[in-house]
Amino acid sequence: MPTDRSIVLFDLFGVIARHQRPGALEKMAARCHAPTEAFTTAYWACRPPYDAGQQSASEYWTAVLRWLSRSVDANTIEELRLTDIDSWSRVDGRMVAYAQSLRGVAEVALLSNIPSDHADAFLAAQPWLRTLDHLAFSGKIKAAKPDPAAFHHCVVAMRAAPTDFLFVDDREENVRAARAVGMNGHVFTDRDELAAVIDTWLPTGR
Repeated sequence: MPTDRSIVLFDLFGVIARHQRPGALEKMAARCHAPTEAFTTAYWACRPPYDAGQQSASEYWTAVLRWLSRSVDANTIEELRLTDIDSWSRVDGRMVAYAQSLRGVAEVALLSNIPSDHADAFLAAQPWLRTLDHLAFSGKIKAAKPDPAAFHHCVVAMRAAPTDFLFVDDREENVRAARAVGMNGHVFTDRDELAAVIDTWLPTGR
């Protein structure tokens, strides 16, 4: 059923932006003098509080280094932080153009799991993001998907109803969480499939 508003709420990584740069984890593991598998485990196991704005970059990298039983120093932390930010810096130009093109027929917003310092760097490199109707970065709003609080933030901030949203994410667990709070949801695979879904979802005549 058509709603009063049409808001396409995009995930960032795996949809508009690309996943982590290949070889990045290996590069960071080498900087820590750690096996890649052990580093990868520590990198992801320590990540949730950092993504959700409950830890600073320094606290996150301290936790990773301690997990690996490595010494902690400011230079190592800063090198790892900058390498990490760079590893998540690539966008899909075709999807960027598509997201921007939708603004003629719908409101367009973003909900991304991304640490606060990463978000600052991404915004500086991709100023077009500021043209969207709302930006919700987990490290800034203190809630990360699939926590319902992340979706409720968007509903409240945009003064909308959950049914006004079509949430687009490449992870099924996040789409399920969005649907659980009343949003429409689509698991992203490629632009053409998404375009067909959005064309069907938009009210006739938009």
